Amino acid sequence: MPVGIIGHYRCGEHNMGEHHPESGKRLTAISDQLIRSGLDYVVRQFDANPIDKSLFNLAHTQEYIDFVYNNAPQDGDENFTVGEDSIMNAKTLTSIQLSAGAVIDAVDLVMNKTLGSAFCTTRPPGHHAEHNKGMGFCFFNNVAIAAAYAKQKYGLKRVAIVDFDVHHGNGTEDIIKNHFNDDAGYLFCSSYQYPLYPFEITESDTPPIINTPLAATDKGEQFRQKLTEHWLPALHKFKPEIIFISAGFDAHIEDDMSQVSLTEADYRWITDELKVIAETYSEGRIVSVLEGGYSLSALGRSVVAHINGLIGN
Repeated sequence: MPVGIIGHYRCGEHNMGEHHPESGKRLTAISDQLIRSGLDYVVRQFDANPIDKSLFNLAHTQEYIDFVYNNAPQDGDENFTVGEDSIMNAKTLTSIQLSAGAVIDAVDLVMNKTLGSAFCTTRPPGHHAEHNKGMGFCFFNNVAIAAAYAKQKYGLKRVAIVDFDVHHGNGTEDIIKNHFNDDAGYLFCSSYQYPLYPFEITESDTPPIINTPLAATDKGEQFRQKLTEHWLPALHKFKPEIIFISAGFDAHIEDDMSQVSLTEADYRWITDELKVIAETYSEGRIVSVLEGGYSLSALGRSVVAHINGLIGN
């Protein structure tokens, strides 16, 4: 089955300020590289639909949802700070709704077999957003919402979320622990540079949380070794019925956001490994969602490598 890309041009309109690394230029860089690679003719492309507001409750408290909506700036208003480095302008709420909606669309398209797997080229990102607060460029946790949606709508019993962003997916871990009410149907695997934002992280090899720290000096060899030792056995034991990927590409050697030195080949490697697991247990179902990645050229090339892995090129 084909691989799809789901996004919307209005996700580029969210703006946290001049020179901020999490900018709409990231989506442009990805689109340009897809065209250069020829992949825009290979994948199926879809415009995202806005999320039904009620679905935010799957991963967030009503109090926090109301806080974001009630304070969202309108045209002419000043920007509003939701949380630690998570700033809304007049276009942000629309971008939020489309970003979260894209992942819901991806679940439906994969589950109804229109697509084999999907990649969501959206922003703002989501994996730092906890059940009751936004932080780290994130407002709502797109992946966690969609994971809960997949269980609720399609009756899936075992949902895996894997996160290879260079920053720990603290929001996803928080939601699994504090909002999913100890539901045993989730496995969360996160690799991240440590110490690095958000700093307070506990290494774990005990499901449902597999936290795998990387040293600042780690390169592809160490990344592959650690994920082979910690992630892959846990995923095979869990036998997920769908895999969600928080796909952050800021561990790339060209990205100034961190010191870990990965390359496109490393992102292709982990995509290939996850595809094998998905084909073994999940009928190939993968929904991948853009998180970090701030060196524009490296981001575009890394996404192309990732999508080629989803395709199996």
